[in-house]
Amino acid sequence: SEMRNYSAVTEFFLVGLSQYPELQFCLFVLCLIMYMIILLGNSLLIIISILDSRLHTPMYFFLGNLSFLDICYTSSSIPPMLIIFSGRKSISFVGCALQMVVSLGLGSTECVLLAVMAYDRYVAICNPLRYPIIMNRVLYVHMAAWSWIIGCLTSLLQTVLTMVLPFCGNNIIDHITCEILALLKLTCSDITVNVIVMTVTNIVLLVIPLLLIFISYVFILSSILRINSTEGRKKAFSTCSAHLTVVILFYGSALFMYMKPKSKGTNASDEIIGLSYGVVTPMLNPIIYSLRNKEVKEAGKKVLTRYLPLLKT
Repeated sequence: SEMRNYSAVTEFFLVGLSQYPELQFCLFVLCLIMYMIILLGNSLLIIISILDSRLHTPMYFFLGNLSFLDICYTSSSIPPMLIIFSGRKSISFVGCALQMVVSLGLGSTECVLLAVMAYDRYVAICNPLRYPIIMNRVLYVHMAAWSWIIGCLTSLLQTVLTMVLPFCGNNIIDHITCEILALLKLTCSDITVNVIVMTVTNIVLLVIPLLLIFISYVFILSSILRINSTEGRKKAFSTCSAHLTVVILFYGSALFMYMKPKSKGTNASDEIIGLSYGVVTPMLNPIIYSLRNKEVKEAGKKVLTRYLPLLKT
């Protein structure tokens, strides 16, 4: 009967970081600039890898997927964030659910995709002669497709399980996005099932891929150390260093967000880490991959010299 006294929640108010009003404008400008860099950098990476035939390899196919994923991920979270920083704090119930399903789905897909990319690097360095046979088109397209399917299905399950809970009039989210942990704090019913499902998905999507990446890199490093020439060792490691940097950035912030013990209130550091996880990593991905990679630089120059004159005419 206690639940009947409450009206159903039709919208939420996102009040994350609102205790720092002087920060709002700076955050607005910063996020807007970063969003532009994300769109530009990732789009360029996708265009280059499509236009240059030398980049038609599994590694760049996965990288194209990662860039597309980063564009979608940030497009689901940054524009609503900019609206919040500009003063409008409310988001509709459906809007909140959509934002959650998209950001969770894409975050989960990235976890699997990074593990798939580690396997690709493992085959390239530990089995170079058999690489074209093992990583054939059918396999790498399937691996990418399954990354998306697993990510989207687990996210759909978690979002549905969260949004069917009664919120009993609690509609103030202490966060800058509709984040699952922040929403679960608002419900007034038992969330045991949600916690179990979340724990299982965390193991499947965070712990297992991270283990697979770690195992891949143990083999990769032992292979690299067996290479006699310094030049050969350098070349082998340079193809992995970009991926390894992205993995550390992405998993570092994701594990910090979802694996640490929860305090009752949300503190600002959580939100800043949420920002870095949702904005900084997607911005750095194309920069890391193009800076650490001679092939991408050369392909970029080639594409620019070939297509810029065409645009001018």
